[in-house]
Amino acid sequence: MTGSDATPSFRLAYVPGVMPDKWVRIWNERQPDVPLTLTQVPAVAAAERLLDGDADAGLVRTPVDREVFSAIPLYTEQTVVVVPKDHLVTAVDEVAPEDLDDDIVLHPLDDVLDWESLPGRPALERPATTADAIELVAAGIGVLAVPLSLARLHHRKDLTHRPLKDAPESSVALAWPEAAKTDLIEDFIGIVRGRTVNSTRGRQQPPARGESADADRGGARRKPAAGKSAAGKSAGAKRTGKSGRGAPKNDRRGKPRRRS
Repeated sequence: MTGSDATPSFRLAYVPGVMPDKWVRIWNERQPDVPLTLTQVPAVAAAERLLDGDADAGLVRTPVDREVFSAIPLYTEQTVVVVPKDHLVTAVDEVAPEDLDDDIVLHPLDDVLDWESLPGRPALERPATTADAIELVAAGIGVLAVPLSLARLHHRKDLTHRPLKDAPESSVALAWPEAAKTDLIEDFIGIVRGRTVNSTRGRQQPPARGESADADRGGARRKPAAGKSAAGKSAGAKRTGKSGRGAPKNDRRGKPRRRS
């Protein structure tokens, strides 16, 4: 964000595979005077970019350092294995790790999955990036396990993917430096959490000048209507009935009796 003399803006970093389009569209509808700038950053560099102040907040992959960052988990992705279209595992709907025992399973240096034990056989060298690993899969060198969004991001006509059972999963979170939360970050939090523009959990707008706190809560006293006392009765109304001073009903005093 910029200083007080400049136009405010909101800078959002996001890692590959994350698609912030829906949230950006809602932001532009609600904050037309505050531009939102998007920057894609490698997953391994996201934390550094936020700490350096290159972005106000980021859509990142977990885990994040909770001593440094605040984070709101958004969703967890399914893990899939990317294979050539003629691979044997394409005959099943879901792949078990043991189904890959005879395959070289590539492990790129920018892998976002926290493996305890990678299935299959290891490659002689680790590819530098997921994009490089996809090229090796297409060349028939091996297969690759990634979150579903990365399989879709690197889609090729000669490759396909299947869900991989018992594999680690990757989660996505909205994160920002612990000491750098702003009103604009709070606004974006409301958007990703699905709050409406009038949600009471969002930022509260102060009452208009001249309005009392009671009036803002709908608690202002009403003035009595003209011509009525504070008790709600007409000022000049006469009481009737047994306890009233007016003449009782069916009063026949003073009228002659009819002779039979």
